[in-house]
Amino acid sequence: MTVKIPKIVKKVYPNRIWDASEEDKAIYLTFDDGPIPEVTPWVLEQLRSFGAKASFFCIGENVEKHPEIFRSLYTEGHTIGNHTYNHLNGWKTTSEEYLQNTLKAREVITKNFPPGIPSKNAFFRPPYGRIKQKQARKIEELGYQIVMWDIISKDYDAAVSIEECYENVVGNARPGSIIVFHDSIKAKKNLTEVLPKILEAFSRENYSFKAL
Repeated sequence: MTVKIPKIVKKVYPNRIWDASEEDKAIYLTFDDGPIPEVTPWVLEQLRSFGAKASFFCIGENVEKHPEIFRSLYTEGHTIGNHTYNHLNGWKTTSEEYLQNTLKAREVITKNFPPGIPSKNAFFRPPYGRIKQKQARKIEELGYQIVMWDIISKDYDAAVSIEECYENVVGNARPGSIIVFHDSIKAKKNLTEVLPKILEAFSRENYSFKAL
């Protein structure tokens, strides 16, 4: 999987969100696979210390297990997205199973929003970035916008060093970039070293950190 998505790929799938406006000097940090107690609260602490907002693409099963952590995402001003209930690979899943799994995640996410706060629940990111066209059409019919990314940090990859993970982001990000991190056990080693440095580096360059 390449770090930076080629322009041709973005043109082939123009309905998907790959990046945001370059007019504002902002980048869009996104976190996949949470929420989990071992990582997500720490991520929230880092974001809070820089006044940063982000987007969290949550696995429904994790929302069900950790509803209080999930609710803190929204109450602290971050955006919530659907990442299926069981982190399904669309290429290896029937369209019907994929749709039902996404609906199950949506139900759990909506149910666990803080009382009195309506769930927008409007963004979806396919796990691994792998989704069939038929699945994508069905997801869009549910009212979701499919969010991909401009840059993937590869924080989850044990073969990627802390320095490489950092350079994957700093060396490629530009205004409007949507950047993928993971609030997961697999990514914890790289994430805990790299995220504070990323926040500091872009803050020095007077970037803002926005949620989708």
